Amino acid sequence: MEEKDLQSVEYFVKREVLDELCLDEVAQKGTWSTKPTLGDQVKESLRCSVPRLKHILLTWVPVLSWLPRYSIRENALGDLISGCSVGIMHLPQGMAYALLASLRPVYGLYTSLFPVLVYFIFGTSRHISIGTFAVISIMVGSVTERLAPDSNFIVNGTNGTETVDIDKRDAYRVQVACSLTVLTGIFQILLGVVRFGFVVTYLSEPLIRGYTTGSACHVCVSQLKYLFGITPSRFTGPLSLIYTVLDICGLLPQTQVPELVVSLVALAVLIVVKEINDCYRQKLPLPIPIELVVVIAATIITHFCELPSKYNIDVVGEIPSGLKAPRAPDTTFFSGIIGDAFAVAIVGFAINISLGKTFGLKYGYKVDSNQELVALGLSNTIGGFFHCYSVTSSLSRSLVQESTGGKTQVAGVISSIIVLITVLKIGPLFEDLPKAVLSTIVFVNLKGMFKQFMDLPLLWKTNKVDLLVWLVTFISTIVLNLDMGLAVAVAFSMLTIIFRTQLPRYSILGNLPGTELYLDTDTYKEAKEIPGIKIFRSSATIYYTNAEMFLEVLQEKSGIEIGKLLSAKKKRDAKQKRKQEKEKKKAKKEAKKQSLSCTFSLKESQMNIENVSERTRERNGNSVAFSMTETATDGLHKGQVNLAYEPDITMSDSDSDTGYDHITEFSRHGDEEKKRACESGTHSIILDISTTSFVDTVTVKTLKNIFRDFGEVNLDIYLAGCQACVVEQLEAADFFSASIPKSRLFITVHDAVLYILKKRGKADFVLEVFRNTQM
Repeated sequence: MEEKDLQSVEYFVKREVLDELCLDEVAQKGTWSTKPTLGDQVKESLRCSVPRLKHILLTWVPVLSWLPRYSIRENALGDLISGCSVGIMHLPQGMAYALLASLRPVYGLYTSLFPVLVYFIFGTSRHISIGTFAVISIMVGSVTERLAPDSNFIVNGTNGTETVDIDKRDAYRVQVACSLTVLTGIFQILLGVVRFGFVVTYLSEPLIRGYTTGSACHVCVSQLKYLFGITPSRFTGPLSLIYTVLDICGLLPQTQVPELVVSLVALAVLIVVKEINDCYRQKLPLPIPIELVVVIAATIITHFCELPSKYNIDVVGEIPSGLKAPRAPDTTFFSGIIGDAFAVAIVGFAINISLGKTFGLKYGYKVDSNQELVALGLSNTIGGFFHCYSVTSSLSRSLVQESTGGKTQVAGVISSIIVLITVLKIGPLFEDLPKAVLSTIVFVNLKGMFKQFMDLPLLWKTNKVDLLVWLVTFISTIVLNLDMGLAVAVAFSMLTIIFRTQLPRYSILGNLPGTELYLDTDTYKEAKEIPGIKIFRSSATIYYTNAEMFLEVLQEKSGIEIGKLLSAKKKRDAKQKRKQEKEKKKAKKEAKKQSLSCTFSLKESQMNIENVSERTRERNGNSVAFSMTETATDGLHKGQVNLAYEPDITMSDSDSDTGYDHITEFSRHGDEEKKRACESGTHSIILDISTTSFVDTVTVKTLKNIFRDFGEVNLDIYLAGCQACVVEQLEAADFFSASIPKSRLFITVHDAVLYILKKRGKADFVLEVFRNTQM
C-alpha cells in the first residue's frame, strides 16, 4: 500500500525558462575554486609534521593501525582454527602447484611461507589467503621451461645414452623463477607508488574469468603427463597447447598403468569427500582436510609397498629440511622476461584485488587497491630473495579462511607457522609422495574455474558484448598461450569500449504528454514529437571518434540533408548572380541604344527648326523671326531636357523592373530553400548533450559547423543539458560568439522547447504545456 502511495506522488514546479546566462545569474555561478593549486599541493606534500608522519606510516604499514587494537577475545579462536585449516591446505597445494611452475615441491612450501608473512604486514584485506595459485604457477612454469628446457641440460650417460642433468636444470629454473618473481614485484611496487591501482579496472570481470578458465585448461593439460605417467614433447609458441594434447593422445598407448590407477583412486576420493564438504559445509565445524589425508595416505602406502622400485612410479624425491639462505636474483634474466613479469604482475594483482574487494564489500571494510599493489609487490620481491616464485590470493583457501571463522591476517601467520614446521622437520617425510597424487589435487582444485563455463548462457542473455570478450579471451589464451593471450584479450576489450563509444545509440526525442519528460520516440509509443522541433540525443560522449557520425545521423534522423541544401543554395546563388550580370549588360546595352536614338532625333529636330525659322524670317521680318527663334529655342531646351530624361526614365524603369523581378525571384528562391530545409515543418533543432562529459577540439568544430550550416538554411540550433564542466570547456575553446550566443544553451530540453514555442508565437501550445507540467 505504501509503495502504491509513493508511486502516485505528484510534484509541481513553477519557474522561468532558464538558459545558461540566466542560470549563471540565478544560481550565482562563481569563478572561485576550492581545489588547491599545484604549488599548494607541492608544499603540502613536502610539509613534515608528526600527524603527517603518523598518517604516512599507518597508510604504508597497515598492520600498525589494526594490530594494536586486535581483540583476542573476539578474534583469536576464529583466527587459530582458520589458520590451521589454511595451513593444512597450503602443504599439498604448495607442493602440487610447484610442479606447475616446473620447480621442485619444496619451493612451493617456501612460497607458502615468506610472502604470507610480508602480506600480513602490508596488506589491507583481512580474509584473502596469499600463496601459490594455479594460474600464476602455470605462467611462471611457461617462462622457466622456455628459458631452461631439458635440451639445454643433456649429458652423456655411462652407457652412451643421453640423459638430462636434473639437478642442474632445476637449479637453473629456480634462478629464472626467482628473477621473474623479483621483477614482477618491482613492477607492482612501482605501479602502487604512482597510484596506478586503477589499471585493474581495464580488466573486466568477463576478461578475468575467461582468462582464468583458459589458464585452467593449460594447467589441466600440463598435469596429464603425471596422470598417465608419460613424457610428452615440449612445445612453445602459438598452438602449443593443441600440439601438446595431440602428442599426449599419441603417447596414450605408453601409459603407465600403476600411475594411472594411483591417480584415479586419489581423484575419486578427493572428488567424493570435497562434494561432502560442499553439501554439509553448514553442519561441519571444519571442512574435512581430504587433501592432506590423501597426501599422507599416499606417501605411507607408496613407502611401505615400495611402489617406486616395483612399478617405477614417479615420486617427489628429495625434500631438504631447513631453510635456504637468501640469495639475490640474477639480473641478467631481466631483459628476456620483462613482458612475462608485467603480465604476471597484472594478472596476479587483478585476481588479488577482485577477491579482496569481494570480501571487503561483504564485511564492510575498505581494501585499498594501491596499497594492495605495494603489498603484493613486496611479497613477491622479498619472496624472490628467499627462493619463492610469484604469488597471489587463492579462491579455495580464502573461502576456507573466511568460512572457518578467520577475522584478520593473524590466520595467515598461523598457517605460515604450520608450513614452517613442515619445512623444518616434516618435509623429508613426503619424499615418497607420488607426483600423480599432487596432479590429482591440482585437477580437483580446478573445479571452480571450469564452472565458469556456466557464465556463457548468462552472458548470452544479459550482455553479448561481454560474452564476446569472454570467448575471445578464452580462445586467445588457448591458442596463443598465456602471455600473448592476455595481451590480445586486453586489446580486444579496449576495442569494445572504443566501438561502444564510436557507435552509440542516437535518438529523436518526443514529449510525454502532461510531463516535462522527453523520451526516445522509437522506444516509447506515447512520446510525441513537438511540431516544428527536432530533439536529437546521443547515448555517448561526442568526441573525435564519433563526431562525424553524430553529424551524419543528425541529418538522417531529422530528414535534413544539409550538404545537398547548401550545394543547391550555392548553385541558385551562382545562377542568380549570372542572371543579374546578364540583366545589367542588357540594360546597359539598351541605354546606349536609346542614347544614340535620342541624339539622332535631336539633330533632325534642330534641322527642322532652322528651316522653319528661315521661312518665317522671309515672311514676317526680323522682329517676328527673333520671337519665333526665342520661342523655338525655349521649346528646344524643353525638348532637350525631355529627350535627355526619357532615356533615364526608360533606364530607370528597366532597372526598376529588373530589381523588382530580382527581389521577387530571390524571395521565391528563399521560400523554396526554406521549404526544402523544412519539408516536415522543422524550424528548430535541439541537441541534447547531457550525456557528453567532455569536449575536444573536433567536437567544438563540429558543433560550430552545425550552427553555421543549419543556420544558412534558416534552421535554429539549440543546446540543452550541458554539464558545467563541458560549458567551461566550450568557453575555453571560444565556442560562444555573436553568431552562437550563450542564450542558445539551456539547462534542460524542456526549457529550450518552451523558449522556441514562445519565440514562434505559439501561445496556445505554450499554455497547454504550462498547464500540464505546471512549469
